Amino acid sequence: MHADGRIEQARLLYERAVFEGDPGLLATADRELDAVEAGLALARGRIMHARFLQQRDAEPDQARGDPGELALFERAVRLYRTLGDVRGEAESLFWVGCFHQVVRRDNQAAIPVLGRSLELASQADDKPTMSEALRHLGIAALAAGQLDTARQRLEESTRLRRESGPRAGVASNLVGLAYIAAGQDRRDDALALLDEAGTIAEASGARRILDQVTQARRDVSG
Repeated sequence: MHADGRIEQARLLYERAVFEGDPGLLATADRELDAVEAGLALARGRIMHARFLQQRDAEPDQARGDPGELALFERAVRLYRTLGDVRGEAESLFWVGCFHQVVRRDNQAAIPVLGRSLELASQADDKPTMSEALRHLGIAALAAGQLDTARQRLEESTRLRRESGPRAGVASNLVGLAYIAAGQDRRDDALALLDEAGTIAEASGARRILDQVTQARRDVSG
């Protein structure tokens, strides 16, 4: 049910509780509104994260994360967990882990949260969240110099993104795989991955990913 439908349902439950005197109806109304609040917290946190990424692209040394982002994601985790919504909890946990990794650059804090997100997303067969968690676990492995593990996780993430994710997300993963290939002295593979990433990014209008492809070519060729 969409947010408007849940809010309307809560209103109807309020009216019934007032006229019928059944307190259980109010508990049901609370659950409807908790679901709306969880979705809103997650959505607002994502917008704040995108603003951070834009600031980081424009002024890398000046980019600062908003602690309110983490609070929103953690609120969504608590609400979805209370609601028993495994899919929602998995997605929210991913964003908690992403905040620690991307904004705070703290892989030690991010890895267990991303791992739990992947576990729950797998239970719910939530392929988009599985893909995101695998991608960021791969990034953590790459940062730790675990190239084989990083490659395995990013390749699995890419497979899932090809099935259910945005095409630009596939291109983004291919850039990461190109860096891994270069680190494993597979330069031809790296350049082929970047060729595919560039083609997908251009077709998708993903200018930010195209910039990453261009920089990766310099890094791999240099």
